[in-house]
Amino acid sequence: MISWSAAEVAAAAGAELVTAADGGPARAAIDTRALEPGDLFAGLRGEHVDGGRFAAAALSAGAWGVLVAPEHAEGLSGGAVLVADDPLAALQRLATAWRRALDAAVIGVTGSVGKTSTKQLIAALLAPHRRVAANPANFNTEIGLPLAVLAAPEGTEVLVLEMGMRGFGQIDELARIAEPDVGVITTIGPVHLELVGDLAGVARAKGELLAHVPVAVVPAGEAALEPYLAGLDVVRFGPAGDVVLEEFTPPLARIRARELAVMLEVPFTARHQLVNLLAAVGAVQAVGVEPSGRVDVSFGPLRGETIALPSGVLVINDCYNANPLSMRAALDDLATHEPHGRRVAVLGDMLELGPSEVADHRAVGEYAASHGVDVLVAVGPLSASMAETFGGAAHAVADATAAAALTAELVRPGDVVLVKASRGVRLEAVAEALAAAASPGAGAPPGASSPAASPGAGASSPAGSEASARG
Repeated sequence: MISWSAAEVAAAAGAELVTAADGGPARAAIDTRALEPGDLFAGLRGEHVDGGRFAAAALSAGAWGVLVAPEHAEGLSGGAVLVADDPLAALQRLATAWRRALDAAVIGVTGSVGKTSTKQLIAALLAPHRRVAANPANFNTEIGLPLAVLAAPEGTEVLVLEMGMRGFGQIDELARIAEPDVGVITTIGPVHLELVGDLAGVARAKGELLAHVPVAVVPAGEAALEPYLAGLDVVRFGPAGDVVLEEFTPPLARIRARELAVMLEVPFTARHQLVNLLAAVGAVQAVGVEPSGRVDVSFGPLRGETIALPSGVLVINDCYNANPLSMRAALDDLATHEPHGRRVAVLGDMLELGPSEVADHRAVGEYAASHGVDVLVAVGPLSASMAETFGGAAHAVADATAAAALTAELVRPGDVVLVKASRGVRLEAVAEALAAAASPGAGAPPGASSPAASPGAGASSPAGSEASARG
């Protein structure tokens, strides 16, 4: 937006320009704590707080301007003032206008599992060939996605946007904002069933993306998506698909992608990431890029990161989120490790599964037992049923604090420890406790969990936290 005038910004947003300012904003922000000089601050209404109340503070902090509801515009000075009855809708319109002005190819990514990793892999494959931008962290909602679009700099050639879902109509809303050229669906699995009913509902919700694109990249053999593929150029990845893994000899992955041989050097061995890699290859081919060479990608904290402790314990910290599909994938990855000691799985509750939640947890316990887990620590009331079906050395504890204390006592040098649960369980406390036990005096005390981030009083527009991702 840096080349736009205040009048052009207001027109694109469908807002009234009350006060002008020189030039245009560098990006948009909804949190005064993250505000940088030159930003456009959007004061969004929230359930408990109206962010428009912080518009004056944003201008005082150096904002280029503010986008607020009419009741917050009076008396504002020191920058551009844009007024709209619905600031969020105006922010979304502005994002769509900027997406069109960029004239970049847009790849939309969703799925029950793996959408963030696939987004990062797509961006990494594109980076040597195109100027690429992607939404950071969990900016995958009706608020975060437009912020990500507006942060894309001039000259961006490909924009990679993760799209989250917590019900019907939400992917459709995001796709209308982003106007994607390629739609990637990583998986269809039992996530958010309390909102969409069953797997057919998951496919319908995720399939909303496909109504907006000419090219679809989808898992081979996923019958639930077939009703949404009519008339599209379809790229199927996985066994018997258009993009398949022919050989993997770490770190080299040999892939056949629509009859083209692709050789990539990857910094991971997990099977589920290799599947995500196939989806990413299909997506970048769809925008005219033939990937090759080293894939410079990092999946970030809590997403399967491996931590080698001085004590000789290897921790696989994968507690960002969990559902039955990702639990099985993580246990598959754990089974590939050949520890000098034992395979220890610290598994917590999988949330928002609906009526099948008990059966799903019992199935994970059985899967762990049959896939080489030596010790299971089940964390939370739902996960107690994992311990029941696991048999053997199983321990059931109430919460993350108890799990952290117990695991620190249980593990021995040479063990490999998988830590995984839904985000709400806060199971990163276990990894912190193990690190503290291995390095006395460093890190958090055993059993202490990281506090949830809490906004400073009066600091942000209420919708500003993107800490809770959608599936």
